[in-house]
Amino acid sequence: MNSRSSDRPSLDRRRFVIGSAASAVAFAAETAEAQPIYPSRPIMFINPFPPGGAADVVGRPFAAALEPIIKQPCVIETKAGAAGQVGAQFAANARPDGYTLLIHMVSISGFAEVDKLFGRQVKFTNADFIPIARFVADPCVLIVNDQQPHRTLKDFVDDARKLPDGMLFSSSGLYGALHLPMALFMKSAGIKLRHLPTSGGGPALTALMGNNVQALVSSIAAASGQLKAGRARALASFGATRAPALPEVPTMKELGYDIEYYLWVGLFAPKGTPEPIITKLREETRTTVATDRFKQAMTNLGNDVAYLDQAEFKAFWDTDARRIEDAVRAVGRVDG
Repeated sequence: MNSRSSDRPSLDRRRFVIGSAASAVAFAAETAEAQPIYPSRPIMFINPFPPGGAADVVGRPFAAALEPIIKQPCVIETKAGAAGQVGAQFAANARPDGYTLLIHMVSISGFAEVDKLFGRQVKFTNADFIPIARFVADPCVLIVNDQQPHRTLKDFVDDARKLPDGMLFSSSGLYGALHLPMALFMKSAGIKLRHLPTSGGGPALTALMGNNVQALVSSIAAASGQLKAGRARALASFGATRAPALPEVPTMKELGYDIEYYLWVGLFAPKGTPEPIITKLREETRTTVATDRFKQAMTNLGNDVAYLDQAEFKAFWDTDARRIEDAVRAVGRVDG
């Protein structure tokens, strides 16, 4: 047997390997070309609260400013219920392809702890989401409607002490973003108010303006129109310092209550969303939040943009979530 014949199997194997590698490269190139550039179709943003709440009034201007940048429709889909838990659960279970995203707020951090408190199965945890960016961090304010006599927080507390359970407040739902700060305030002030939970910040504000309740803890953004019109009065802010939009309103800490609470709004993607899509979302979100259109919309609401990119937002969320979980445990089980 000559050496040329004995080398043929080896040569054939090399040709097969080279041919297979070339085919694989060609297939990968074809697959890459077949993959549409993200985004290639409309993006749905889940608003887990009724219209008029903080997630809605921040999310809609964001979506409107994002559309011309990505050249795709940005649709706000409202899925309200259970103080924002229904929409969050829907987003957590959505296909992680970048086309179903969630706009949520501080209350997202406490749902798992509330489920544990009531002995319910935990529906989702923070680990089921990838934080993309924080838009705003609005200090809440305690407001009353213009039919109430209270001009100061002291007036309000004095009346509440005279009439235990005689005054009502509304909220966005049990353990929601607007219930928790009021519960903490009542505990700190030693007062007891009756609670009217609603399905979101918008209905909670409607209840206040209709005089179905006397008080509400609201974001400045959501209450801005009523405050400017004089139909509502802010008695105290939950921020560390006075809000630039309401410089005449004292903070809870100034008035002797060691409470600090912010209603922040952020953007989330379902766990498992591919990293290239997350990177693209971060880039486009950063660009959108920096536009004059979005910044002016926030200014009109009395809000300052408090943007945090993914890494900073994740670090903030981790810390804030522990505070909210501690607050839920401190408030304890509340059945109404």
